[in-house]
Amino acid sequence: MTSTRTGRWVRLDGTTNMRDLGGLPTTDGGETVAGRILRSDNLQTLSEHDVRRLVGELNLREVIDLRTTAEILLEGRGPLRDVPEITHRHFSLIPERGHYTDVFAVEEDDPMGDLPSGWVESLLPRQTAAHDQAEPPAVRSYLGYLADRGDHVVGALRALTAVESGASVVHCAAGKDRTGVVVALALAVAGVPHEEIVADYAMTAEVIDALVAKLAASPTYAEDMGQRDVASHTPRAETMDRVLTLLDERFGGPVGWLETHGFGADERAALKAQLTS
Repeated sequence: MTSTRTGRWVRLDGTTNMRDLGGLPTTDGGETVAGRILRSDNLQTLSEHDVRRLVGELNLREVIDLRTTAEILLEGRGPLRDVPEITHRHFSLIPERGHYTDVFAVEEDDPMGDLPSGWVESLLPRQTAAHDQAEPPAVRSYLGYLADRGDHVVGALRALTAVESGASVVHCAAGKDRTGVVVALALAVAGVPHEEIVADYAMTAEVIDALVAKLAASPTYAEDMGQRDVASHTPRAETMDRVLTLLDERFGGPVGWLETHGFGADERAALKAQLTS
């Protein structure tokens, strides 16, 4: 069971890592539908032509932003924020504290104010379970999203079910890690087999050079990009494979994790319908 992945890329002036989740096979012999859910890197450098294409041609109606409040304040939400047809939702997958926490920001319409001094310290340390200490760093990070911000992971998936018509885009900074985890769970609900979820995750490697260059050009991410080589940022199939394996072992699979965290059968059916019918 293999998919044809060519043609899933959405080429825009202002993004590097946007692609459609349509065209992936499901275990019941069907496939996911194009034009429903996109995954992407950050959207703040979209051109006017990009905006027209996303809203007009691709019928984009919802943006799900997985970045932290600090990232949004530093980078901005981008030109789609000014499009009245589009709903914006915010679910940070990294713990934050204080007034600048994102726990209230399911949909943020009011200005969020200036970035506080010492904003880095407003990020709470991620807690790694003892039995995960031996896992590779990326695996630990992804498990951390699920452990520390499971409510926001579920919130993002619920938001995907709320769009009555049109497309949604899920994004973070690179469209690789935080986006990869949320997308993996959505695809699992749709019945996409593990090997295809892993392959979709690994597709970012095809654009990693351009993606790292884009992030390095931003003062927000330049220091991190400069401290590590491109290879260290490249997604490895074994990372997502390991995360899915651990979810299988601990919860009976991604769907079991979602059930444990309150994403019930009706909601899963709605999300599956969004991706497959």
